[in-house]
Amino acid sequence: MALIVQKYGGTSVGTTERIRNVAKRVAKFRAMGHDLVIVVSAMSGETNRLIGLTKEITGSPAPREMDVVISTGEQVTIGLLSMALEAEGIPARSYTGGQVRILTDSTHTKARILAIDEENMRRDLNLGRVVVVAGFQGMDEHGNITTLGRGGSDTTAVALAAALRADECQIYTDVDGVYTTDPRIVPEARKLDRITFEEMLEMASLGSKVLQIRSVEFAGKYKVKLRVLSSFEEVGQSEGTLITVEEDRNMEQPIISGIAFNRDEAKLTVLGVPDRPGIAYQILGPIADANIDVDMIIQNVGRDGTTDFSFTVNRSEFEKAKAVLEGVKSHINAREIVGDNKICKVSAVGVGMRSHPGVASQMFRTLAEEGINIQMISTSEIKISVVVDEKYLELAVRILHRTFGLDQNA
Repeated sequence: MALIVQKYGGTSVGTTERIRNVAKRVAKFRAMGHDLVIVVSAMSGETNRLIGLTKEITGSPAPREMDVVISTGEQVTIGLLSMALEAEGIPARSYTGGQVRILTDSTHTKARILAIDEENMRRDLNLGRVVVVAGFQGMDEHGNITTLGRGGSDTTAVALAAALRADECQIYTDVDGVYTTDPRIVPEARKLDRITFEEMLEMASLGSKVLQIRSVEFAGKYKVKLRVLSSFEEVGQSEGTLITVEEDRNMEQPIISGIAFNRDEAKLTVLGVPDRPGIAYQILGPIADANIDVDMIIQNVGRDGTTDFSFTVNRSEFEKAKAVLEGVKSHINAREIVGDNKICKVSAVGVGMRSHPGVASQMFRTLAEEGINIQMISTSEIKISVVVDEKYLELAVRILHRTFGLDQNA
């Protein structure tokens, strides 16, 4: 018997029929003798619908009230799934994030989990119930409803698994695991049997949409055994992908585990700023004050007392960031602000890079042979990222996937 936390995403609970299918799946695990805590997202499309309602009322809703509205999607799902479980003859009890007492900070719409009170869940588990918890939400110290940001249900599931010291946290989605890249772009992409937390963290941060980055951080920090599976396959049909700590027996692991990409990139360049100490802060300080996240940064070599400073932001914040820079342009004595919101980021990820030199040169040569110009480069111990024109995204992903031997027939 094991204690398993399972999370089902929006497509897995997108209709009442799919909710009944989830209940049947849970019943099979119960028949094996497992204790189960189930975390669910809102039904597919529901969160977007709720956000749309808020925009019909006002263009700038108060974050506190926004959380009150968008947290209701998961509340519907936990009630319906608990009913479906009861219909299968399985005792179940639903909980909102606040009822569990998932304590968060007060940063509405993107709160962070601070603590979890597992007492109610343990009591119900001891009484033989399946516990059904609303993902994506919690409550701050003042009793306000908070939400964890997009993909927050993954984080909820991993956090509950850590608090309960569960044997495994299973993330059920519409794909059957983590792939070497998006199969929609590269049909030859392979499903990985296992991947390290480090690699998954890089993949998530670089654009892979399989898991939310904070959930991977949480799993790595608390050593939660994390597995990605498909909710549309029969129980036991696939082992999915196990995300785990790096083990010595993986010495023969491929140099590169995957190719990640992100279309939601935009680049801003501040031309002709004085080449003096503190100029980077004078540029990025106002950007940070506007709550805009910066990704890659390049400062060119100074010449004639001036330099050019480039950085990337999420494409959705391009206009906002550009307006901030225009506001400080005269203060920092910049010649011009230019931008490009038609770029993308392509990355090669793999712990094998640590012991294999030459990955960067191989990547750059491959792109050059296809006539793809690299605009920016960023590296870490286990990843190399490049910014290229968006029109080259699919070509770059395909050729790098093949170059590093990731195709199924490699």
